[in-house]
This record gives sequence, C-alpha cells and structure tokens, in this order.
Amino acid sequence: MGHPLNAWYVAGWDHEVTRKPMARRIANRPLALYRTEDGKAVALADACWHRLAPLSMGKTMGKDGIQCPYHGIVYNSAGRCVSMPAQETINPSATVPSFPVVERHRYVWVWLGDPTQADPDLVPDMHQMDSPEWAGDGETIHADCNYQLVLDNLMDLTHEEFVHSSSIGQEELSESDFVVSHEGNTVTVTRWMHNIDAPPFWLKNMRDKFPGFEGKVDRWQIITFQAPSTICIDVGVAKAGTGAPEGDRSQGVNGFVMNTISPETDRSCHYFWAFMRNYRLDSQLITTQLRDGVHGVFGEDEEMLKAQQQAIDANPDYEFYNLNIDAGGMWVRRLIERMLVAEGRMASAVQAGI
Repeated sequence: MGHPLNAWYVAGWDHEVTRKPMARRIANRPLALYRTEDGKAVALADACWHRLAPLSMGKTMGKDGIQCPYHGIVYNSAGRCVSMPAQETINPSATVPSFPVVERHRYVWVWLGDPTQADPDLVPDMHQMDSPEWAGDGETIHADCNYQLVLDNLMDLTHEEFVHSSSIGQEELSESDFVVSHEGNTVTVTRWMHNIDAPPFWLKNMRDKFPGFEGKVDRWQIITFQAPSTICIDVGVAKAGTGAPEGDRSQGVNGFVMNTISPETDRSCHYFWAFMRNYRLDSQLITTQLRDGVHGVFGEDEEMLKAQQQAIDANPDYEFYNLNIDAGGMWVRRLIERMLVAEGRMASAVQAGI
C-alpha cells in the first residue's frame, strides 16, 4: 500500500532545519530544507530547474533565497528564480516546487499533496511535545522498512513480551484484554493490566517518583493513531488498587510515547519519536535516562522490522494473516486505504505492489 500525499509529514526536528540547506526524502520526494533570515522553515524540491542539481548542496542567499551549487541560479522561498548568472532577463518558467510548511510540536511538517488542502489544523495533536506540563526528549530512527510496518508494530504492543523481555515486556501483555475503537481519522487501542509486577523499566520510573517503591501495580497502554502516520501512546503504572483505571493516577507515573513516521521510499522511513513524562519535570538526568532507555527498546524493534521487510521482499506474493491482536492495525490500514481512494491513488498503489 502507498502513502497519502494530502497529509502533514514530519520533515525534521525544528533544530535540524537551519540556515545551511539539508536534504531529506519524504514520500519519495527529495526535499531541500532551510530557514530564511527571519527563521521561517522552507521546503523546496531538491532539484534545480536548469540541470536538476540538488539545491540542498547549495547555500542560502539574502533574506529567503537558496543558490544552486552548479550554475548559481537563485530561488526564493516560493521556488521562483530571482537571479540567473550572466543574464539580466529571467526565464519565467524557472521555478521549482515549494511545499507548505508548518512548525509545531518541535517538528517541521511538510505537505506534499494539493497545497489548497494544506490546513495547519490537520497537523496531528502532539501537544505533550512542547507543553510546560510535560518534559522529555527523543530521536530519529532511519528504519529500513515500509512505514506501515512501524504502524503495525506500535498498534500491537503484545510484541513487547517477546522483543523487549528485559525492559518493558511481561507475559500479562498477551494475557490481558484490550478494546479497539475508531472515530473519524483515529483508532484507539486500550489495554489495562491489573495487580501485576512492574517490569524493570516501569519499576525504575516508579522509584524516580516514589523512592523505595515495592509492590504490585496497575499498568495501562492507551494507543491513539492519527491518520496517516502518527501514534501517541499513553503509558504508565500506578500502585495497584489506587484508582488509576477510574482516572486517579496520582499514585503512579505517566508517560507518553510520541511517534510520527514519515515514509521515505516504499521500503524505508524516518521514525521520529520522543518519550514525554509529567513528573520530576526539572530532572535532565531522568530525561536523558528515559531517552536512552527507549532508544535501546526501539533499537530492538528496528532490527525486527528490517528483517521483516527483507522477508516481505523475498515473498512478494504473500498475504499477511491476522490475529486478534491485529485489530487496531487493521483499522489503521483501512483508514490509510480510505485516504488513498479519496486521492484517486489506490488503484495505482495496488498495481505497483505497495
């Protein structure tokens, strides 16, 4: 299956995009990203009108321009040529595509489809990323797999029992019931595990907030997908029997695993993630420990997803089987199919085998 184009995808962290142009491929489209003098992020097609030289190899010029590194043609932030070497008359066709950009939630988002539909209100809700009530940090994984394999992975967390057994996995993940719901462009999977032992990752977090904590916990995972490729996971544990399932999380620790995945090619993607927490907000030590801990967990996922993509490539006609645990992921695929149909791209995606 392909990827919708009428959608916001993260092109990079806000700190990645600077006055020095950078290259990034999003949804099979090479982009040149840079900032104007006044700090506005710009996304142009990474190919000069003249000989297709990568603009990302060039340099910024003036208030909002970028100069091609090959013959010196300069384009403004709208992609229109404003200067040509050795001639005063500028060819009016000398333009490169410019894409709508929005900065929100510590990310630079780009819209590669119909620009008239690029509504900033459609940027997925990831408010925990820059809310004063939450603290945390994240990284980017370049994953050698189709972006939908990452979505599958995040919508079914029972794999933690087997892939992440030393940190967050436990057998109660597979044994516990879950509820799947869907509305509009979202899918939610809710799972509670009552009166269980906290796995190592969560025991450490409980002791950060409640030194010396011992005993059983109630654990939750509430996974919310926002089409086409953002998944925010409300996670945590609280002292067993203190009311967390009813809404009182005061005797526990709460985090949000923020994930947004931008397709790069049909077999690779940029996986932007962060772990945010709402306790001990002033502790850079805890922020760094959590980021490094989740980095290790996601490294295990990355290895599995790469191997899965290689197996898919080796078995191109194989159709996936589905288990009960795949209910959330199946709804995700339906919503993406719906977006592709709306864009008139579903048939071409099927013909291309993606």
